Order: sequence, then structure tokens, then C-alpha cells
Amino acid sequence: MLTLALSKGRIFEETMPMLERAGISIAENPDTTRKLIIKTSHPNLQIIIVRASDVPTYVQFGAADIGVAGKDVLLENGIEGLYVPIDLGIAKCRMSVATKEGFDYNSAVKQGARLRIASKYVQCAREHFANKGVHADIIKLYGSMELAPLVGLADAIVDLVSTGSTLKANQLVEVETIMQISAQLIVNQAAHKRHRSEMQEFLDAFALAAEN
Repeated sequence: MLTLALSKGRIFEETMPMLERAGISIAENPDTTRKLIIKTSHPNLQIIIVRASDVPTYVQFGAADIGVAGKDVLLENGIEGLYVPIDLGIAKCRMSVATKEGFDYNSAVKQGARLRIASKYVQCAREHFANKGVHADIIKLYGSMELAPLVGLADAIVDLVSTGSTLKANQLVEVETIMQISAQLIVNQAAHKRHRSEMQEFLDAFALAAEN
């Protein structure tokens, strides 16, 4: 039995059509059941529901054989023990810098300057500003990121942006795109060696779905 780790929300919703194209359906909807282990119509595949940030951990330590995780999560936490064979091209968004309207970002990011940046993506934010020669004091937040510039906690935020509507509603503007983000298929390296033949069916199905 192979185990696929997924998180609720957009990744789950956009992964399901990929499985359905391979003829795999789920026994229960994670939005209406409290179960965290969900059977599928395939006799050799089950799904576990975990937090998005925990998907790589479950796969890395072998509690799941395969997972779907955002590129942002992988960049922030590393990919030790993981094989990342496919960019699934789903759950697309971008990691961006945003500031309060009227903030002169171009002048503020001159080499040698110092900025306070609020983000849950500490490593990505630190590396981005270091490459610009800017000293960034990173303030780690887990939510309500848009509030930080409004109350003077930070000069800017680094966060994921999809439509930009949340930024606009809070009088923030997107001033720089750091990178494009999409969901990646991740595989436990040891499991891939042990169960290569069993796993290949699912890898092929995901690869075909990603191409389409």
C-alpha cells in the first residue's frame, strides 16, 4: 500500500482531477469527514490529510511515500531525503514583495539599506534581500501578513499572491515578484528505490496529467 500526502484546500482540489484522469476516486470528501486517512478506489493507494507545511516532513521520514507540496514550502524547508520528479503545474501563484501604498520601494532597496520584512518565508525573504545587498530584519509571522505594514511592524511583506485582491483590500501594492510558485510532486527517495515498480504507475499518471 502506497500513501499519498495531501493538504486540504487548493492543492487537494486541483490534485483530484489528476487522479480521476487515472481512474482513481476517493472514498470520502476531506471537507465532510474527520478522517485523516482516506481510502481510494485503487487497491494500492491511500491518502493522508496533513497541513501543507507538514507534507514534506511526512514524505521525508517515510510516513508517506508520495506527496504534493508547494514550491514555497520546499524552498523554505529544504528537500533532504526527497526526490522531486514533476512540477505538476497546479496551485499556481507567485511569491512577491508588497508594501503599503505610497511607500517608495525602489529607493528603499538600494544596496546597503536596511528594511524590516514580515513573512513566514524567512529563508526565501532573507536570501532575496541579501542578493540585493539589503540588510533585512526578518519578522516571522504566520498570518494576517497584510497588517504588518499598516501598523508599522514592517516596511514590506513577502507572501504568496494569487489575484492580489487581499492586498488591494488592505491598501497594499505588489512591488516585486520574487518567483513563480506551483505544486510539486515529491517522493521519498528510499521508498522510490524499494517500490519503484509499484510507484511508477502513479508517477506516470501524474506526469501525463501535468502535461495535459
